[in-house]
Amino acid sequence: MKVGICPDVTVRPEETPAVVWWAVRSDTKSLVDRSSLGDRSAMAELYEHHLPAFRAFVRLRMGELLRAKESGTDIVQSVFREVLEELADFEWKGDAAFRQWLFQRGMGKILNRHKYYKAARRDAALEARAGGLSQDESRLANCYATVCSPSSAAMDRKDLRRLEKAFDALSDDHREAILLARIVGLSGREVAEQMGRTESAVRMLLSRALSRLAGEFERAGQDE
Repeated sequence: MKVGICPDVTVRPEETPAVVWWAVRSDTKSLVDRSSLGDRSAMAELYEHHLPAFRAFVRLRMGELLRAKESGTDIVQSVFREVLEELADFEWKGDAAFRQWLFQRGMGKILNRHKYYKAARRDAALEARAGGLSQDESRLANCYATVCSPSSAAMDRKDLRRLEKAFDALSDDHREAILLARIVGLSGREVAEQMGRTESAVRMLLSRALSRLAGEFERAGQDE
């Protein structure tokens, strides 16, 4: 089943590959070990390898309030600095475990920033912009394309913001399923473990989540 969410961009809940951005590396442990010893070239490789998916995760988890207040890039860089400083104490349990640790640190940073702005009672709306994508936005589009097809090339800046708005409108379970399966890149079994569900239940949840995202995307476009 195909459900359109933007011009020339189609959500395929059952056909979309689980991960289209992730290139598995056999040397991740080596990069982590070298980075923990202060090897700057290894740090740079580790950063660049995880940056696209981590940036997309942060942007989607920030929500409207935080995206209006802060740059996702600043949060990403802040988390990476902290992670690199703590690598010496990190116990390697595999590439997936490292990714989960990284994304958990990102979630913690986002929650702290949300608390700051809510405590200060500061609020702002996203500034709507249109036009071509910057390099950073193109990378975002590549990751967002894990829930869209045929490619990120069909997305413009307005589509990115619409997708983020649509994502914000989803339920917690739907957001979690999409993030874990499409952005973090966990397997069906790993997602099931994280969410405390069976693999078949996760597959059904993800299909419904992507379909709901498609509908919210269309509604976001109609509201503009």
